[in-house]
Amino acid sequence: MLAKRIIPCLDIKDGQTVKGTNFVNLRQAGDPIELGKLYSEQGADELVYLDITASHEGRKTFTELVKRIAREINIPFTVGGGINELSDVDRLLNAGADKVSINSAALRRPELIDEIAKNFGSQVCVVAIDAKYNPLMGVEGLDWICYINGGRVPTEHQLFDWAKEANERGAGEILFTSMNHDGVKHGFADAALRKLTDSLTIPVIASGGAGAKEHFRDTFINGHSDAALAASVFHFGEIPIPELKLYLANEGVNVRL
Repeated sequence: MLAKRIIPCLDIKDGQTVKGTNFVNLRQAGDPIELGKLYSEQGADELVYLDITASHEGRKTFTELVKRIAREINIPFTVGGGINELSDVDRLLNAGADKVSINSAALRRPELIDEIAKNFGSQVCVVAIDAKYNPLMGVEGLDWICYINGGRVPTEHQLFDWAKEANERGAGEILFTSMNHDGVKHGFADAALRKLTDSLTIPVIASGGAGAKEHFRDTFINGHSDAALAASVFHFGEIPIPELKLYLANEGVNVRL
């Protein structure tokens, strides 16, 4: 069995790491390169850097920052935000990123997934999905709606259908963030994650809701998640990564120590 991965996520705005709750109320969390170096030294398996306002503001992702990250950090890292075409992917990979994360652009033009997989390999393409649960929809499977532009704009796409299409088009991984759970620290959306992981042939990264070590254990065991991504619990020192990994190993979860 592949080891489960722990992935700190650094949301970047104006060159600084920020963190909010339910995608709003952002507060600063520190220098993205220094935090990345710290997480690498602590045993994080990968990092994700997201330029969280790039799509909304119509900007290209922070190429110079990516170059600096690549010089300083020795674990794989994914970069996302404002990636709309193959030239963006090429630019970021050349700057040193290992993978790219696409979200809004893929929902607007799904063929982008096929193009990235064909030109750079599926392993480069992470399809991020920000979805919000709305039980008032009343129909199972139709109650998770995908959003674009950093969670600002709802679409007609449903979580499970869209994840399946992304899988079939050649995505290497799905990064699913539950907007309902984001920053609330009550645990990941494990029921939805389990449905996703059991229906796809590619790894699923859980995002949104980490607040305690038990939440990581639960998403690996109950949610069948392949990796767990978190931000504030790492940025503000609430859960040290070495402590988390030791806890998971003692709970029977296969992690790299």
